[in-house]
Parts: sequence; structure tokens; C-alpha cells
Amino acid sequence: MEPLIVLIAGSLAARLAGLAGMDALDGWHPALRAGLALMFLLTASAHFHPKLRPDMIGMVPPALPRPDLLVTATGVLELSGAVGLLIPATAWWAAGGLALLMIAMYPANYSAAKRQVAQGDPIGMRTVLQLVFIGAAVAIMAF
Repeated sequence: MEPLIVLIAGSLAARLAGLAGMDALDGWHPALRAGLALMFLLTASAHFHPKLRPDMIGMVPPALPRPDLLVTATGVLELSGAVGLLIPATAWWAAGGLALLMIAMYPANYSAAKRQVAQGDPIGMRTVLQLVFIGAAVAIMAF
């Protein structure tokens, strides 16, 4: 649920900054890009945080090799995507890549919920949140 709060609060704060005169954030499109970037900075940090990383590794389906490497790779991709969202020239590509990444990572979320490996939202809520985040990325691509 924290990522949703960061997405909403970050987008609103960015929009308010735009209204207050920060030209780079003047409009809902750049505000949404900033909010989604903040959300991915939050989620990427879990891939590297010493207390959260073991849970992230545990979420990887057992059939996949090198869960530690997969967690590192997805964290780097999330960080790269967050930066890409903040650069207007790369935002479309970053949003598309992040949408694909979220689709690719959904089985890990599903597997973790079914195996009750990591704390978090039940599968129904995870699915809804994932769709909201993918929708935000697609909305960025649509502008």
C-alpha cells in the first residue's frame, strides 16, 4: 500500500509545485511522471535494503535460478526507469519499460502471496495495485 500512497502523494505534490511556479512540473503529465518515479525509487530501495532484501529474494518463484541476482537486476531496472521518467525525452520509453517490468514481475508477487513468503497485501489487492501502477505508466505513454 505504501507505493500507492507515494504515487498519489508524489503526483499531487509535484502538481502543486507546478502550480506554484516550477515550470518543469506544470501539468498533470510531468506530475504523474514525478509521482511514478518516486514510487519506483521507493520500491527499488527494497531490493537493496539489508532488512528488506531477504524478503524480496524470498518472493522469487523457486523455479527461477539466482533469485539474488534477479532481485538486484530488477532493482537496477526500477532505478533506471525512475530516472528515465524524469527526463522528458526518455519518459515514454521508461514508462513502457516499467510497464513491461511490472507485468514480468507479477508472477513473483502472485507466487509470494500464494506461498505466504513475504509480508504484504493479499493477492487480490496486489493485483489491483499492480494494475493501477501499470495504468499510470500507460497513461504517461499516452500523453
